[in-house]
This record gives sequence, C-alpha cells and structure tokens, in this order.
Amino acid sequence: MSDKTLNDLFLDTLKDIYYAEKQIYRALPKMAKAAQSDQLRAAFEKHHDETEDQIERLEQIFELTGKAARGKKCDAIEGILDEGKEIMEEYEGMPAMDAGLLAAAQAVEHYEISRYGTLKAWAGKLNMNDAVKLLDATLSEEKKTDDTLSKIAASAVNAEAA
Repeated sequence: MSDKTLNDLFLDTLKDIYYAEKQIYRALPKMAKAAQSDQLRAAFEKHHDETEDQIERLEQIFELTGKAARGKKCDAIEGILDEGKEIMEEYEGMPAMDAGLLAAAQAVEHYEISRYGTLKAWAGKLNMNDAVKLLDATLSEEKKTDDTLSKIAASAVNAEAA
C-alpha cells in the first residue's frame, strides 16, 4: 500500500463535499416548502441557487486536478439532513417548525464552512491557487448564509417558536 498524501486527502474531501452539496441541493426545496416564515423560505431558495453555483465551482476544481467530478458518500451530511427530515415530520404545522428548520440549516452551514475552510487551506499548501480562489468564493457564501440564518432566528423565528 502506497503512502497517502495531502493531495489524496484533498481529493477525498473534495469528493465528500461534492456529494454533500448535491444532497443539500436536493433537500433545500423541501425545506423551503416546509418553512412557514417567508423570510426563511426566501433564504432557503436563495441558497438553493447558490448551491448550484457551488457545485459548478467544485466541478471546476475537479477539472483543475485532472479528475472526474465524482462524489463519495458523506455519512456526516446524511445524518444532518436526516435530522432536518425528522424536524419536518415531527413539527409540521407547529410554531417551532421554523426554529427547527433553521437549526438544521445552520448545522449544514457549519459543516460546509469547516470543509471549505479545510479544503482552502490544503489547496494553498498544494499550490493550487485557482482552487483556493474558487473555494474562498464558496466559503464566503456559506458564511454569509450562516449569518443570514442567525439574523432570521434572532429577528423573528425563535420568538415565534416560543
């Protein structure tokens, strides 16, 4: 067995987040439909569009590495999205639904922020400057989405859930 390198780890993690983004892309319309708050629904719809761009950026990074864009099952995102599904089932029509959806969405964002931050750092170490720029663009979007969700929670959703 040959030694695994940072480049191998970078590619494995890239496959992980590629799979995750595709799953998130499929989940966001369901979350938007379940949201009772217009503001939260709009945030989910906006992030759905951003996620499409993020998938395209990941595909560009795969191109830069000379590898095919292929996902690798990500148990972490599966678990986080399953929690979101449970909330949608258990809290349907209840005042706490949006607070639960928001919390699930922020768990997704925090996962993505950690993955993109790590990938950006590794791309820098691997002198993949074009990948650094693409990853930084996505990382910025993920942080803005997390901030938007926090503001929505503080301004209305958590109070309505109480």
